[in-house]
Amino acid sequence: MDDKQLLRYARHILLDGIDIDGQERLLASTVLVVGCGGLGHAAAAYLAASGVGRLWLADDDVVEASNLQRQILFGPQDLGHPKAEVLARRLAGQNPDIQLRALVERLDETRLRELLANCDVVLDCSDNFATRHAINRASVATGTPLVMGAATRFEGQLSVFEPRRVDSPCYACLFGEGLADDGACATFGVFAPLVGMVGTAQAAEALKLLLGIGTVACGQLVLFNALETGTQSLGLTRQPGCPVCGAREAAGASPLPAQAAPQASGGVRGA
Repeated sequence: MDDKQLLRYARHILLDGIDIDGQERLLASTVLVVGCGGLGHAAAAYLAASGVGRLWLADDDVVEASNLQRQILFGPQDLGHPKAEVLARRLAGQNPDIQLRALVERLDETRLRELLANCDVVLDCSDNFATRHAINRASVATGTPLVMGAATRFEGQLSVFEPRRVDSPCYACLFGEGLADDGACATFGVFAPLVGMVGTAQAAEALKLLLGIGTVACGQLVLFNALETGTQSLGLTRQPGCPVCGAREAAGASPLPAQAAPQASGGVRGA
Protein backbone atom coordinates (compact mmCIF):
# COMPACT_ATOMS: atom_id res chain seq x y z
CA MET A 1 0.00 0.00 0.00
CA ASP A 2 1.10 3.55 -0.65
CA ASP A 3 0.81 6.44 1.82
CA LYS A 4 -2.65 7.47 0.56
CA GLN A 5 -3.97 3.97 1.07
CA LEU A 6 -2.44 3.74 4.53
CA LEU A 7 -4.35 6.89 5.42
CA ARG A 8 -7.57 5.82 3.71
CA TYR A 9 -7.70 2.46 5.47
CA ALA A 10 -6.19 3.64 8.76
CA ARG A 11 -9.24 2.70 10.83
CA HIS A 12 -9.09 -0.86 9.51
CA ILE A 13 -5.35 -1.07 10.04
CA LEU A 14 -5.82 -0.10 13.70
CA LEU A 15 -7.91 -3.24 14.27
CA ASP A 16 -5.99 -6.25 15.60
CA GLY A 17 -7.97 -8.61 13.38
CA ILE A 18 -7.07 -6.71 10.21
CA ASP A 19 -3.85 -4.65 10.43
CA ILE A 20 -1.80 -4.03 7.27
CA ASP A 21 -1.72 -7.69 6.26
CA GLY A 22 -5.49 -7.98 6.37
CA GLN A 23 -6.05 -4.79 4.43
CA GLU A 24 -3.63 -5.97 1.76
CA ARG A 25 -5.58 -9.22 1.62
CA LEU A 26 -8.77 -7.27 0.95
CA LEU A 27 -7.06 -5.27 -1.79
CA ALA A 28 -6.02 -8.55 -3.42
CA SER A 29 -9.53 -10.08 -3.22
CA THR A 30 -12.22 -10.54 -5.87
CA VAL A 31 -15.91 -10.49 -4.94
CA LEU A 32 -18.98 -10.93 -7.14
CA VAL A 33 -22.25 -9.24 -6.13
CA VAL A 34 -25.23 -10.67 -8.00
CA GLY A 35 -28.05 -8.13 -7.99
CA CYS A 36 -27.62 -4.36 -7.88
CA GLY A 37 -30.84 -3.47 -6.11
CA GLY A 38 -31.23 -2.46 -2.48
CA LEU A 39 -29.27 -5.37 -1.00
CA GLY A 40 -26.52 -5.07 -3.61
CA HIS A 41 -26.33 -1.32 -3.07
CA ALA A 42 -25.64 -1.60 0.64
CA ALA A 43 -23.31 -4.59 0.35
CA ALA A 44 -21.29 -3.28 -2.57
CA ALA A 45 -20.93 0.20 -1.06
CA TYR A 46 -19.24 -1.15 2.07
CA LEU A 47 -17.15 -3.68 0.18
CA ALA A 48 -15.90 -0.90 -2.07
CA ALA A 49 -15.24 1.47 0.83
CA SER A 50 -13.43 -1.32 2.69
CA GLY A 51 -11.00 -1.77 -0.18
CA VAL A 52 -12.02 -5.05 -1.82
CA GLY A 53 -9.67 -4.81 -4.78
CA ARG A 54 -11.83 -6.29 -7.54
CA LEU A 55 -15.58 -5.88 -7.21
CA TRP A 56 -17.81 -7.35 -9.91
CA LEU A 57 -21.43 -6.17 -10.08
CA ALA A 58 -23.96 -8.22 -12.05
CA ASP A 59 -27.50 -7.17 -12.99
CA ASP A 60 -29.25 -7.13 -16.37
CA ASP A 61 -31.97 -4.73 -15.19
CA VAL A 62 -32.29 -0.95 -15.67
CA VAL A 63 -33.09 1.73 -13.11
CA GLU A 64 -36.83 2.37 -12.65
CA ALA A 65 -38.62 5.08 -10.68
CA SER A 66 -39.85 2.55 -8.10
CA ASN A 67 -36.23 1.65 -7.27
CA LEU A 68 -35.41 5.11 -5.93
CA GLN A 69 -37.26 4.52 -2.63
CA ARG A 70 -34.48 2.19 -1.39
CA GLN A 71 -31.69 1.96 -4.01
CA ILE A 72 -30.13 5.13 -2.73
CA LEU A 73 -27.17 5.47 -5.11
CA PHE A 74 -29.55 5.90 -8.06
CA GLY A 75 -31.21 9.20 -8.95
CA PRO A 76 -33.83 10.40 -11.44
CA GLN A 77 -31.07 11.04 -13.96
CA ASP A 78 -30.29 7.31 -14.01
CA LEU A 79 -33.74 6.11 -15.07
CA GLY A 80 -33.50 3.67 -17.96
CA HIS A 81 -29.76 3.09 -17.55
CA PRO A 82 -28.25 -0.31 -16.61
CA LYS A 83 -28.08 -0.70 -12.84
CA ALA A 84 -24.70 -2.44 -12.85
CA GLU A 85 -23.07 0.31 -14.89
CA VAL A 86 -24.53 3.15 -12.82
CA LEU A 87 -23.56 1.51 -9.53
CA ALA A 88 -20.06 0.74 -10.76
CA ARG A 89 -19.55 4.39 -11.76
CA ARG A 90 -20.76 5.65 -8.39
CA LEU A 91 -18.48 3.31 -6.43
CA ALA A 92 -15.49 3.94 -8.68
CA GLY A 93 -15.87 7.63 -7.97
CA GLN A 94 -15.91 6.97 -4.24
CA ASN A 95 -12.88 4.67 -4.19
CA PRO A 96 -10.39 4.90 -7.08
CA ASP A 97 -8.17 2.24 -5.42
CA ILE A 98 -10.34 -0.62 -6.60
CA GLN A 99 -11.36 -2.15 -9.91
CA LEU A 100 -15.10 -2.14 -10.63
CA ARG A 101 -16.52 -4.43 -13.29
CA ALA A 102 -20.12 -4.06 -14.44
CA LEU A 103 -21.73 -7.21 -15.84
CA VAL A 104 -24.91 -6.19 -17.64
CA GLU A 105 -25.96 -9.69 -18.54
CA ARG A 106 -28.24 -12.56 -17.66
CA LEU A 107 -26.08 -14.96 -15.65
CA ASP A 108 -26.84 -18.62 -16.23
CA GLU A 109 -25.17 -21.40 -14.28
CA THR A 110 -22.41 -21.88 -16.85
CA ARG A 111 -21.49 -18.20 -16.71
CA LEU A 112 -21.69 -18.17 -12.93
CA ARG A 113 -19.26 -21.08 -12.69
CA GLU A 114 -16.87 -19.26 -14.98
CA LEU A 115 -17.00 -16.14 -12.82
CA LEU A 116 -16.88 -17.89 -9.45
CA ALA A 117 -13.80 -19.84 -10.47
CA ASN A 118 -12.01 -16.49 -10.22
CA CYS A 119 -13.77 -15.12 -7.12
CA ASP A 120 -13.06 -15.40 -3.39
CA VAL A 121 -16.66 -14.79 -2.27
CA VAL A 122 -20.03 -14.35 -3.99
CA LEU A 123 -22.96 -12.36 -2.57
CA ASP A 124 -26.48 -13.33 -3.57
CA CYS A 125 -28.44 -10.07 -3.57
CA SER A 126 -31.01 -11.24 -6.12
CA ASP A 127 -34.75 -11.57 -5.63
CA ASN A 128 -35.85 -14.83 -7.28
CA PHE A 129 -35.39 -18.53 -6.59
CA ALA A 130 -34.14 -19.43 -10.07
CA THR A 131 -31.17 -17.08 -9.76
CA ARG A 132 -30.51 -18.08 -6.15
CA HIS A 133 -30.38 -21.77 -7.01
CA ALA A 134 -28.11 -21.14 -9.99
CA ILE A 135 -25.71 -19.19 -7.77
CA ASN A 136 -25.84 -21.95 -5.16
CA ARG A 137 -25.03 -24.69 -7.66
CA ALA A 138 -22.11 -22.68 -9.02
CA SER A 139 -20.90 -21.98 -5.47
CA VAL A 140 -20.87 -25.68 -4.58
CA ALA A 141 -19.26 -26.66 -7.89
CA THR A 142 -16.42 -24.13 -7.54
CA GLY A 143 -16.02 -24.21 -3.74
CA THR A 144 -16.75 -20.47 -3.49
CA PRO A 145 -18.26 -19.19 -0.21
CA LEU A 146 -21.76 -17.76 -0.70
CA VAL A 147 -23.34 -14.99 1.40
CA MET A 148 -27.10 -14.97 0.86
CA GLY A 149 -29.41 -12.09 1.72
CA ALA A 150 -33.12 -11.59 1.17
CA ALA A 151 -35.63 -8.88 2.04
CA THR A 152 -39.35 -8.41 1.53
CA ARG A 153 -42.06 -6.53 3.39
CA PHE A 154 -40.51 -5.86 6.84
CA GLU A 155 -38.55 -9.12 7.07
CA GLY A 156 -35.09 -10.19 5.95
CA GLN A 157 -32.86 -13.26 5.97
CA LEU A 158 -29.11 -13.85 5.95
CA SER A 159 -26.97 -16.97 5.79
CA VAL A 160 -23.49 -18.07 4.74
CA PHE A 161 -22.97 -21.27 2.78
CA GLU A 162 -19.35 -22.48 2.90
CA PRO A 163 -18.80 -25.36 0.44
CA ARG A 164 -15.22 -25.85 1.67
CA ARG A 165 -16.71 -27.23 4.90
CA VAL A 166 -18.28 -30.69 4.75
CA ASP A 167 -20.70 -29.76 7.56
CA SER A 168 -22.04 -26.65 5.80
CA PRO A 169 -25.52 -26.78 4.31
CA CYS A 170 -26.13 -25.18 0.93
CA TYR A 171 -29.03 -23.01 -0.18
CA ALA A 172 -30.84 -26.05 -1.62
CA CYS A 173 -30.73 -27.73 1.82
CA LEU A 174 -32.80 -24.82 3.10
CA PHE A 175 -35.03 -24.11 0.10
CA GLY A 176 -35.69 -26.99 -2.28
CA GLU A 177 -35.24 -26.31 -5.97
CA GLY A 178 -38.92 -26.89 -6.73
CA LEU A 179 -40.15 -23.77 -4.92
CA ALA A 180 -41.91 -21.05 -6.90
CA ASP A 181 -41.05 -17.38 -6.50
CA ASP A 182 -43.52 -15.71 -4.13
CA GLY A 183 -41.66 -13.02 -2.25
CA ALA A 184 -40.50 -10.41 -4.74
CA CYS A 185 -40.69 -6.87 -3.39
CA ALA A 186 -42.41 -5.81 -6.63
CA THR A 187 -45.38 -7.89 -5.48
CA PHE A 188 -45.38 -7.40 -1.71
CA GLY A 189 -43.36 -4.24 -1.12
CA VAL A 190 -40.28 -3.73 1.04
CA PHE A 191 -39.42 -1.33 3.87
CA ALA A 192 -36.61 0.90 2.60
CA PRO A 193 -34.14 0.65 5.53
CA LEU A 194 -34.48 -3.14 5.66
CA VAL A 195 -32.39 -3.67 2.53
CA GLY A 196 -29.63 -1.59 4.12
CA MET A 197 -29.78 -3.68 7.30
CA VAL A 198 -29.44 -6.97 5.44
CA GLY A 199 -27.05 -5.73 2.75
CA THR A 200 -24.56 -4.28 5.20
CA ALA A 201 -24.72 -7.52 7.20
CA GLN A 202 -23.88 -9.39 3.98
CA ALA A 203 -20.86 -7.12 3.49
CA ALA A 204 -19.69 -7.83 7.04
CA GLU A 205 -19.97 -11.60 6.53
CA ALA A 206 -18.05 -11.36 3.25
CA LEU A 207 -15.26 -9.32 4.84
CA LYS A 208 -14.96 -11.80 7.71
CA LEU A 209 -14.64 -14.62 5.19
CA LEU A 210 -11.96 -12.76 3.25
CA LEU A 211 -10.02 -11.89 6.39
CA GLY A 212 -10.51 -15.17 8.22
CA ILE A 213 -11.76 -13.43 11.38
CA GLY A 214 -14.72 -13.80 13.69
CA THR A 215 -17.55 -16.29 13.31
CA VAL A 216 -19.61 -16.28 10.13
CA ALA A 217 -23.27 -17.26 9.86
CA CYS A 218 -22.54 -20.69 8.41
CA GLY A 219 -25.13 -23.18 9.65
CA GLN A 220 -27.40 -20.32 10.72
CA LEU A 221 -30.36 -18.49 9.24
CA VAL A 222 -30.37 -14.97 10.67
CA LEU A 223 -33.82 -13.38 10.67
CA PHE A 224 -34.40 -9.62 10.58
CA ASN A 225 -37.67 -7.90 11.44
CA ALA A 226 -37.56 -4.16 10.92
CA LEU A 227 -40.61 -3.73 13.17
CA GLU A 228 -38.74 -5.21 16.13
CA THR A 229 -35.28 -4.78 17.68
CA GLY A 230 -32.46 -7.26 17.30
CA THR A 231 -32.31 -10.40 15.19
CA GLN A 232 -33.13 -14.08 15.61
CA SER A 233 -30.97 -17.00 14.52
CA LEU A 234 -32.11 -20.49 13.56
CA GLY A 235 -29.73 -23.43 13.26
CA LEU A 236 -29.35 -25.08 9.85
CA THR A 237 -27.99 -28.53 9.10
CA ARG A 238 -26.73 -30.04 5.90
CA GLN A 239 -29.10 -32.50 4.25
CA PRO A 240 -27.09 -35.63 3.33
CA GLY A 241 -29.44 -36.39 0.46
CA CYS A 242 -29.29 -32.88 -1.01
CA PRO A 243 -28.99 -33.17 -4.81
CA VAL A 244 -26.64 -30.18 -4.92
CA CYS A 245 -24.21 -30.64 -2.04
CA GLY A 246 -24.88 -34.19 -0.84
CA ALA A 247 -21.87 -35.71 -2.59
CA ARG A 248 -19.24 -33.19 -1.49
CA GLU A 249 -17.28 -35.69 0.61
CA ALA A 250 -16.78 -37.85 -2.45
CA ALA A 251 -15.64 -34.78 -4.36
CA GLY A 252 -12.99 -34.05 -1.73
CA ALA A 253 -14.37 -31.19 0.40
CA SER A 254 -12.26 -30.65 3.50
CA PRO A 255 -13.59 -30.68 7.08
CA LEU A 256 -12.54 -27.10 7.80
CA PRO A 257 -12.95 -25.58 11.27
CA ALA A 258 -15.89 -23.34 12.14
CA GLN A 259 -14.12 -20.29 10.67
CA ALA A 260 -12.67 -21.19 7.31
CA ALA A 261 -9.37 -19.73 6.20
CA PRO A 262 -9.72 -17.14 3.42
CA GLN A 263 -8.98 -17.86 -0.20
CA ALA A 264 -5.63 -15.67 -1.60
CA SER A 265 -29.88 -16.12 -13.01
CA GLY A 266 -33.38 -15.98 -14.98
CA GLY A 267 -32.97 -12.26 -15.05
CA VAL A 268 -30.74 -10.88 -12.34
CA ARG A 269 -32.64 -8.37 -10.25
CA GLY A 270 -31.94 -7.04 -6.78
CA ALA A 271 -34.42 -6.39 -3.99
